[in-house]
Amino acid sequence: MSSVIAVENLSKKYIIGHQKQERYTALRDVLANGAKRFTHKLCHPFAAPAIDPAHEEFWALKEVSFDIQQGDRVGIIGRNGAGKSTLLKILSRITEPTSGKVSIKGRVASLLEVGTGFHPELTGRENISLNGAILGMSKAEIKSKFDEIVAFAEVEKFLDTPVKHYSSGMYVRLAFAVAAHLEPEILIVDEVLAVGDAQFQKKCLGKMEEVGKQGRTVLFVSHNMAMISNLCQKGIVLKQGGLLFQGEMSEAVLAYYQDNRNGERSYNQHGSKYESENAKLLSAEIIRSSESDEITIHDDVLIRMKYQLKKTVDGKCVPNFHVYRADGTCVFVVSPENINALPPGDYCADCKIPGDLLNEGAYFVGMALTSYMQSHYVDDYYDPNALMFNVVDPMMEGSSRYGYAGPIPGVIRPKFVWNVRNIE
Repeated sequence: MSSVIAVENLSKKYIIGHQKQERYTALRDVLANGAKRFTHKLCHPFAAPAIDPAHEEFWALKEVSFDIQQGDRVGIIGRNGAGKSTLLKILSRITEPTSGKVSIKGRVASLLEVGTGFHPELTGRENISLNGAILGMSKAEIKSKFDEIVAFAEVEKFLDTPVKHYSSGMYVRLAFAVAAHLEPEILIVDEVLAVGDAQFQKKCLGKMEEVGKQGRTVLFVSHNMAMISNLCQKGIVLKQGGLLFQGEMSEAVLAYYQDNRNGERSYNQHGSKYESENAKLLSAEIIRSSESDEITIHDDVLIRMKYQLKKTVDGKCVPNFHVYRADGTCVFVVSPENINALPPGDYCADCKIPGDLLNEGAYFVGMALTSYMQSHYVDDYYDPNALMFNVVDPMMEGSSRYGYAGPIPGVIRPKFVWNVRNIE
C-alpha cells in the first residue's frame, strides 16, 4: 500500500504573550520605548533582536514524523496539550507548520470544530453546495449525494434556514454528513463528535468504518478509548508535542496507558465539565489489594469515586462504573442496588472487582452519576477514561496456564470450581 500522508520532522511554534502586572502604560512610555528600540537598531544594525520577556515560545509539535497508508483508520491519542488538534489543523491546511514537511495525496475533508468550513449567513442547502465545491466536487456529484446528506443529518425542516440559527448538535450533524458523504480520500475528525447525542455518535462511527472499508483513510482524535479502539486499527500517541508511539491501536492504547499511569485523579481543575446542577465529580482512585505496582489476575481491585450532591433529587442519584478493555470491548457496567435518595453532601462510592475474574491486559474505568427522576433520567457527569490499570499474570507456580505461555482469549478469566474424576 502507498502512503497517502507522509509527515517528516513536523514542528509548530507559537508565541505566547504574558500580561505584565505593572502600572498603567502611558503614551509617553510607548514613545520612549519606541525611541530606544530605534536608537539601538541604528547603533547595532546586525545585533540579534532582543527577546521580549513578556513573550514565550511554545512548541505545540516538535519534529514529528510518521506515514499513514491508504485505507488506514488511525486514532490519534494523547493528553490535553499533546499537540493532537495542532497536528490535524496542519494536515487540514488550516495552519502552516513552522518547519518540516507534509505530503498528502488526495482530497481532504475535515471536521475539527463546530461550524468549521460553514458560512453562518448561508442556509444548510447552500453550505452543502459550498463545501462540495471547496472539496473539488462537481455540481453533478454534489447533487447525487445531496439527499443522502440531508437524510443522515436529519435537518430536513431547517435546510433553508441560515446555519447561524442551528444548535451545536445540528451544526455537527450537517457538517459531519457533508464531510463523510462527499467522498474525500481522507477524512479527518476531531473530538467534535462529542457534541452529538449517543445515537448520532453511533451512526457517525458506523459511517467512518464504512468509509475506511471503501479504501479511504480516516484520522480520528478522541479521548474516549473505547470509541477510538472500536473504530481504528492503527494508533498514534503524542506526548508534549512529540511522537511517543505509532503502531497497532491496541498497542498504542497500552503505550498511552504505560506513560500515564493514573491510579488517582482529582477533578478540581476541570471546572464545570464533570458536574451538573445536581452533582459534581470530585476524585477517582484505584486501590490495590497489595503494595506491588502491578495488579495480578489474582488481586482484588477496589475502584473509588468521590462526588458531591448539591441538592436532594426528586428520585435518586446512582453512581456507576463502566469498565472497558483496551480494544474498546465493554467488560461490564455496574451500579449499587437499592440506593435511596440522599441529602446534599460529599459521598464516596466503592466497588471491589474480585481477583481471578479479569483477564490480562489494560483496562479503562469510566465514572458516571445518573439521576433517576419519576419520568426520566439524566447523566449528571461521565468521564469515560477516569482511570486506567493493567492486569498481568505472574505465571508463578500453580498458575492455571499449565505451561502455556501465550495470550489466553476472552474478556474475563474467572476461576471456577472444577471436579475431574475417574468414572470407571
